Amino acid sequence: MADWVLVVDDDPSNLRMASHILSGQQMRVSCLKSGEDALHFLQENRPDLILLDIHMPGMDGYETLQAVQNDPHTSGIPVIFLTADDDSGAETRGLQAGAMDFIKKPFVPEVLLLRVRHTIDLIRLQTDLSLEVEKKTEEVLQQHEKLEKISMQIVETLSGAIDAKDTYTNGHSTRVAEYSREIARRAGFSEKEQEEIYMIGLLHDVGKIGIPEAIINKPARLSDEEYAEIKTHPLLGARILKNISEFPQLAVGARWHHERYDGKGYPDGLVGEDIPLDARIIAVADAYDAMSSRRSYRDVLSQQYICEELEKGKGTQFDPVFADIMLRMIAEDTDYHMREE
Repeated sequence: MADWVLVVDDDPSNLRMASHILSGQQMRVSCLKSGEDALHFLQENRPDLILLDIHMPGMDGYETLQAVQNDPHTSGIPVIFLTADDDSGAETRGLQAGAMDFIKKPFVPEVLLLRVRHTIDLIRLQTDLSLEVEKKTEEVLQQHEKLEKISMQIVETLSGAIDAKDTYTNGHSTRVAEYSREIARRAGFSEKEQEEIYMIGLLHDVGKIGIPEAIINKPARLSDEEYAEIKTHPLLGARILKNISEFPQLAVGARWHHERYDGKGYPDGLVGEDIPLDARIIAVADAYDAMSSRRSYRDVLSQQYICEELEKGKGTQFDPVFADIMLRMIAEDTDYHMREE
């Protein structure tokens, strides 16, 4: 069955152009001129994706998106905003409101097709992952121990798929998970809590599945636009994992592992202990592994340098309690085993 895209824009030329580009790739396209028409249409129809103009007479894109998300029948339909604005504030507001992406007008056919296909595939991944977890959760009533092993295998397999995208950080997710579990152990967490943070660590970068490999593996300095796209991976990861109701902490780790203790992190600028505990631990483990792994432009950094950076980051980038635990772990690792092989 062909993918079905609803395009909502008050400009007929934009509707014609989007329809021409998408239908040329065997996609089913429906076109409407207002947010009100879109909401009426969605009462009886469920497309795979909505391309939604921000600036329209009557209901604008933000109001329409809110109405779509407030309706249980349509809340799961992904939305990409269409805009001719070059305004980072509008993009931030749109992503926080729940839009999956932005496409600039006038359309570049290749970009439009890539982002539409990418978003549809991403939502299917989320749906498949959620269905798989639901299926395994049902089996827990009969085979609890077996299910736990299978669930871990699923998570580890997905973690491997994440790391496989990045040429320069093979094994990153596993190492972050292991360091996070050890920090939690030393902080007095229970065995169950330690295993939970291990799984959270394995999937903290799941949003990178939605970032083009050309950006992730770019050997040169990223442009501002490419860096801005990289910074969307926490929100993408949280959206992928949010429907796994049996383990909501997975989405917490994915969304907030790039927050900073001083509030200068992203995506939400949380401060201090407002950042969830698991995310504060993963932030330290993630930074440590980044410094103790090779990059295209440098080798593994020395333990002395890493310790200096962690010391400088205490209370600013990192929770000082967990940074101190990481520093003790480094001090005990006299042969420098905690690093990328």
